Amino acid sequence: MKTYQVAGIGNAIVDVLSTVPDRFLDDHEVQKGIMQLIDRDRAEALFAAMGARDQAPGGSVANTLAGLGQLGLRTAFVGLVRDDALGQGYAADMAAQGTAFPNPPAADADLPTSRSMIFVTPDGERSMNTYLGISAELGPDDVDEAVMADSEMVFLEGYLFDKDKGKAAFLKAARACRSTGGQAGIALSDPFCVDRHRADFRALVVGEMDFVIGNESEWVSLYQANDLDDALAQAARACPLVVCTRSGDPVRVLHDGRTIDVAVDRVTPVDATGAGDQFAAGFLFGLVQGRDMDTAARMGCIAAAEVIGHLGARPKTDVAARMRAARLL
Repeated sequence: MKTYQVAGIGNAIVDVLSTVPDRFLDDHEVQKGIMQLIDRDRAEALFAAMGARDQAPGGSVANTLAGLGQLGLRTAFVGLVRDDALGQGYAADMAAQGTAFPNPPAADADLPTSRSMIFVTPDGERSMNTYLGISAELGPDDVDEAVMADSEMVFLEGYLFDKDKGKAAFLKAARACRSTGGQAGIALSDPFCVDRHRADFRALVVGEMDFVIGNESEWVSLYQANDLDDALAQAARACPLVVCTRSGDPVRVLHDGRTIDVAVDRVTPVDATGAGDQFAAGFLFGLVQGRDMDTAARMGCIAAAEVIGHLGARPKTDVAARMRAARLL
């Protein structure tokens, strides 16, 4: 038995959430509904402009691992934080939630721990302004091949593709995991990220990944397709398992020549932050447990529905209990 069931690599980011009216976005030139990278000065200005705010450890794949940990899986997360107050708190929180954090906070780092200002409007939409700080500096030297090889599955975060050393870290992790019979997968993360690195993403999908999870915009962007059907048909020729989330529309899974649509129970969102991350947690939980694609997707939908019912990107109630109520466990 391997030590870890799922290991992840991604940005280690402290989420700072605030509920604001739409006018706040206009006044501060915040683009609604996307993740926008910002510099240190902009981060400090937006932080100062926030009213009441909540802080929590975040990062897309880290959120997924937190969800998997709550569901009882053995997990590890590779990410970089500085040895400052935010970084120390981040590492301690991951450990407290049962996720191993192999990379200790960096004492000699020049850049601070990363943070993301997340503005939640009354419709539940989130607008993220992220200062990457030290987390974007993750490279292959930060990846312990032994940890990856001792994992049943490795899950990667598309946001780290903005630097070549992040891509190299992905390849090192994926190949180490697959060399011992594990599976490797990636979340596409953001259509703008896909636009910036389309060729590299395509090469990764076709050559190194066992599964890929993305939303409709990300898949269409990746293949510059006319519509979603075209994009997913191209994806299915490149990767054995393709998953597409579509907000309130059915999740589409393409696997072994079959296409499966799984209905979503529509929920009025309080905060859409982390919906994709927790869908991935539920879906990967199903995969690790050896469940069929329909069941895994339904598990993902239940996990996503839980997180959009409250502020924050990580579960606050017992997701496994919800799965049992739906007769999936």
